[in-house]
Amino acid sequence: MTTLLKTADAPPRYIPNDPRPSLIGLTREALADALSRAGVPEKQRRMRAGQIWHWIYHRGVQSFGEMTNIAKDLRQRLEDAFVIGRPEIVTEQVSTDGTRKWLLRLSPDERGARHEVEMVYIPEEDRGTLCISSQVGCTLTCTFCHTGTQKLVRNLSSGEIVAQVMTARDRIRDWPADIEANPSPPLGGRYITNVVLMGMGEPLYNFDSVKDAMEIVSDGEGISLSKRRITLSTSGVVPEIPRAGEEIGTMLAISLHGTTDEIRDRLVPLNKKYPIKELLEACRNYPGLSNARRITFEYVMLKGVNDSAADAKRLVQLLKGIPAKVNLIPFNPWPGTQYECSDWDTIENFAEILNRAGYASPVRTPRGRDIMAACGQLKSESQKLRAKERLALEAGA
Repeated sequence: MTTLLKTADAPPRYIPNDPRPSLIGLTREALADALSRAGVPEKQRRMRAGQIWHWIYHRGVQSFGEMTNIAKDLRQRLEDAFVIGRPEIVTEQVSTDGTRKWLLRLSPDERGARHEVEMVYIPEEDRGTLCISSQVGCTLTCTFCHTGTQKLVRNLSSGEIVAQVMTARDRIRDWPADIEANPSPPLGGRYITNVVLMGMGEPLYNFDSVKDAMEIVSDGEGISLSKRRITLSTSGVVPEIPRAGEEIGTMLAISLHGTTDEIRDRLVPLNKKYPIKELLEACRNYPGLSNARRITFEYVMLKGVNDSAADAKRLVQLLKGIPAKVNLIPFNPWPGTQYECSDWDTIENFAEILNRAGYASPVRTPRGRDIMAACGQLKSESQKLRAKERLALEAGA
């Protein structure tokens, strides 16, 4: 049974319209520079930045008062100058399979607007995967994807990306002190072991913020997730793929979904700009590519569109020379979609053709379908929420 948890009664982790800048999302160098605002002498900034970094990203504290190895007067100056809060959790939904989806409301932008994004936590026996967003909405219009029906509103800052990971850790009690007190993972799964940039948005169209955020998430003295446990998923922004390998260095996933330009043009319109041949050439040249660092190709199974045996055989030919695996994704329906999921026998036959050719091709088990948290189903509910608010106001008028 799906549960909808309202979090309005939870202790606030944010102050609406707070003019103080957040320290979350700053690189180490930027954090040291920012401390000048709190009157930290230049000779102490690097040391103080290291202390604050540890408290924010390793301990997960939410107030400067908890930073006990920093003098009280400096803690107060930091409190006066900065915040280290979290986005507002509007709703938390828990699926029957344990998947959790959060709707997060961000701090006001320069125009005073407060936008929302969604993120999803998937607990499994061998891992805990957190799917995070990089944009509010999406600049792409992939026809099978629910997020693609929402226009791009804006990019997320590095702090807004990192804060998603920190908020999820708060909610499932995944900070060192929490784990020491309660070593049993939530819901029979695992604490957060993997992060995937597969939520709302195209990460490579928000390159700089994603780069800074992943540096923070993978920092060994902070959140400390290995870059081999972070996967960046792109629909195929070809010019940025080599740069991503060199400067971000995470694992790479490609939203392929078609084996001919004709099919992929329809499913992933970005293909008209960067066709399959160019995309796969960029993959072959991805820095660090090896059998130990394979590229994952995501392939959503759409009935009568891309799921034939001929499609599977073409996919085998396309991937020649690329250390790769293929994630076959049963299509997850959403209201108004024109597509249907392939029959199970068709999916199994498709997988068998890939397996015989030597490509691992697991079929991704749909998770969180009942709360619209499965792959391709994420979409900010801000428009619906505002519509409800307007209706409530009109009813009370």
